[in-house]
Amino acid sequence: MLKRCAIILLASCFAASAHASLFADDDARKQIQQLEGRVLKLEELVTKLENAVNQQTKLMLDLQGQIEALKSEISKLHGQNEELAHGLQDAEKREKDFYVDLDTRLRRFESADNAAPASDNSSKAADTSDLNDPALENRAFEAAYGLFKGGNHADAVKAFQEFLNKYPGSVHVQNANYLLGNAQFALKDYKNALSTYQGLIDNFPENSKTADVLFNVARCQQELKQAAAAQKTLKQLIAKFPNSEAAAKAKKLQAISK
Repeated sequence: MLKRCAIILLASCFAASAHASLFADDDARKQIQQLEGRVLKLEELVTKLENAVNQQTKLMLDLQGQIEALKSEISKLHGQNEELAHGLQDAEKREKDFYVDLDTRLRRFESADNAAPASDNSSKAADTSDLNDPALENRAFEAAYGLFKGGNHADAVKAFQEFLNKYPGSVHVQNANYLLGNAQFALKDYKNALSTYQGLIDNFPENSKTADVLFNVARCQQELKQAAAAQKTLKQLIAKFPNSEAAAKAKKLQAISK
């Protein structure tokens, strides 16, 4: 009887031990699965971080490229500004030289008026040489243009008129007439401006500024209450120069006038 109880007790211990071992294996598998899940999540996080870093690096490289491009553009602008500054200095020097030369010539003319009649011939010879001097011609035009650009339209009108009287065969005649008309228009001298523009069209029909001149003619006509003539000029401009900027402005002016 005691032997049987011992056997039963021993069997019970082995069964309990096997059961406990079974539970231990299940816990281990669960822990392993949990660890594997964490590892997968960490791998996904690492992948996301790598993608974010790669994208950030690409953005930084793009930004660096844009910065370099801007530096290059700024460098170019600095160079252009220096060129413009030198050009302005040259223009100011030429204008100053022109006025010095003009003052010298005026003094010479004043002296000639007080001199003997025999000296008149030498004065005329000097005038003739001035007319044949391209440098003086260019300076005279640049001086008149400087007055116009500076907003001194009254003196600009006088300067351009003097230039046209003195250098009727100059290469600057067309531009001088155009700027003269613009200066007269700025002074609200619409009648003379209209005459100047029309003379430019009649004498230089192939002028590169013809479209702009026609537009200015129409504006003068409107200011002078010549509405029908202005509409006719605008139609002529649009028909002859349909793709020009002046034609686009003419269409807007037509719409406003109606």
